[in-house]
Amino acid sequence: MSEKSMPFLEHLEELRWHLIRSILAIVIAGGIAFIAKDFIFDTLLFGPKKQDFPTYQWLCSAAKALGMDQSLCFDELPFRVQSRTVAGQFSAHIWTSITAGFILAFPYVIYQLWLFISPGLLNNERRRARGFIFVSSLLFFAGVLFGYFIITPLSLRFLGSYSVSAEIFNDFDLGSYTALVRASVLSAGFIFELPILVYFLTKIGLITPTIMRKYRKISLVIVLTLSAIITPPDVASQIIVAIPIMILYEVSIFISRTVYRNKQKTAEQTSNLQ
Repeated sequence: MSEKSMPFLEHLEELRWHLIRSILAIVIAGGIAFIAKDFIFDTLLFGPKKQDFPTYQWLCSAAKALGMDQSLCFDELPFRVQSRTVAGQFSAHIWTSITAGFILAFPYVIYQLWLFISPGLLNNERRRARGFIFVSSLLFFAGVLFGYFIITPLSLRFLGSYSVSAEIFNDFDLGSYTALVRASVLSAGFIFELPILVYFLTKIGLITPTIMRKYRKISLVIVLTLSAIITPPDVASQIIVAIPIMILYEVSIFISRTVYRNKQKTAEQTSNLQ
């Protein structure tokens, strides 16, 4: 084995162990979620199906306060959740536990990612990015909460009450229901990581604050399209989802500008020393 190939292979070996530790953490957290199935399913997963879910209470109170149509207040969602396959409940239990395990273990997964990429950073860069694990975890959990309390209930409220005929009653399959909740929660969690992504893309020179400002209008169209995909096709829901995403985009521009300025200062200092 040549000396030139050794560093690369050692790099891959290091990555492999970081992935193994991350997967092990997810499995352990998922095992805890698997055992706590009553809380995970009855309280969390089926919480947005109940009319006393906080989001529905907030919407109802807001509608009453603004003198709007009382259609936002309801007794129950007109659908049932059924399992129509032999392994439906077990499969839903497994996938939901894995999703919960990933969410719970996310800070540790990010920590392993940081251990892998930090050796490639300069000392001053490591100091500036010291809060990486905390900030990325905070953003991810904020996105998860947004997906759970905003996107999921809005989607269920619209899709669960949508009807093309009075002859049809909505009987949703358990797998379809859990997939909707998982997708809403995880997609929002990853979307909220936008500032972290922008930080590193600016760091390696793929984007600049000028580019982000230049394509702000295009970004708005993309955000609205994304909101239309992950939310019900009504304007109010899309606006509710689009607003925090656009705020994140503006925050990302500020982060990109800060990183870009620091890079320019470092480059000027290096050139002056030479």
